[in-house]
Amino acid sequence: MSNWIKNGEKSRQNTSFIFIMKDTLEIIDLHAGTKEGKEILRGVSLKIKKGEIHAIMGPNGGGKSTLAQVLMGHPDYVVTKGKIVVNGVDITAMTPDQRAKQGLFLGFQYPVEITGVNFGNFLRMAVNEIHDPKVKKLSPIAFRNQVEPIAKTLGFSEDIVKRFLNQGFSGGEKKKAEILQLSMLKPDFAILDEPDSGLDVDALRYIGSAINSLDYPFGLLLITHYQRILHYIKPQFVHIVVKGKIVKSGDSLS
Repeated sequence: MSNWIKNGEKSRQNTSFIFIMKDTLEIIDLHAGTKEGKEILRGVSLKIKKGEIHAIMGPNGGGKSTLAQVLMGHPDYVVTKGKIVVNGVDITAMTPDQRAKQGLFLGFQYPVEITGVNFGNFLRMAVNEIHDPKVKKLSPIAFRNQVEPIAKTLGFSEDIVKRFLNQGFSGGEKKKAEILQLSMLKPDFAILDEPDSGLDVDALRYIGSAINSLDYPFGLLLITHYQRILHYIKPQFVHIVVKGKIVKSGDSLS
């Protein structure tokens, strides 16, 4: 019990105390919607521990991508009830960059092209900013030595770090670039919003292989419409989201 933290607040649903474990991403009775007042998430609760892979599935418009955006703090959405807690820290009111420093990562469904921003410089600055300030910052040479083997695993050529961020990338390259960022940033918890969207079998295999080869413990929330990615990335738990709620959960064999 030494690694449990008492929240100090009583649950709104009952009188028992809420306990929050370290090395855990907890979504507690999360309600959220647009600034215009449209409710999309209607009480999502989920606990993800480091080392676990959870898959979120369900029909279009059910709130899967909204959940990803809300977890990362997208300004177009408002949390009206509930909490998001990472490693015992309530991040519900934090900005996206603060959430990233607490150990959260989001792989976008539609990565944006940013002209004029060098991908290698962007990623090196992100790695240096997010890691412990007491740790020596990566030099350009040290960064290249780390990133090039990972890029090769994903099927990128060595010039990937010289290109502008996502500019001219195919759909598959954009998704693989997200996984390259995940590999370098080493978050505690990663949310991948439909990483299989628009990918052919080869690109999907590269992504699955890269994620499975990561040699540090992190929790993964994988949002997908299709079962095919689950052949490459094996979840321990699967959750079905319909109309902003998790309506069914089970292990991968259920």
